[in-house]
Amino acid sequence: MTNRSQLSTINSQLTKGPLWEKSFLFALRIVKMSKYLQAEKREYVLSKQILRSGTAIGALVREAEHAQSKADFINKMSIALKEANETDYWIELLFQSGEITQDSYQSIKPDIQELLKLLISIVKTSKENTQNDRK
Repeated sequence: MTNRSQLSTINSQLTKGPLWEKSFLFALRIVKMSKYLQAEKREYVLSKQILRSGTAIGALVREAEHAQSKADFINKMSIALKEANETDYWIELLFQSGEITQDSYQSIKPDIQELLKLLISIVKTSKENTQNDRK
């Protein structure tokens, strides 16, 4: 999982860096959480919602690796940001409704907040770079 090989894209040279790894590891945690919610709590609706949004983040990051254009890259990262924001909502709802414990919440909350910060930074910087390219 620590392979740092270069991936050539139309946008730039991306590495399998922090966002790539963190979004994948986060997706694994979400899969486990979803299984727990279904098996132990018999919670099916919210578990499917968080499974969908929480795993979509990493999938969109992977899609962005081979974006067809800078606009496509920004679009995929923007959608990943939206999915991360939605996942943050589901985590909060699961905690406030008592479906996950405070320990579970405090364990996963920093991970989604870190992904949000990374994605916000990437989207913002990518948009700024695109505007600078037009000048």
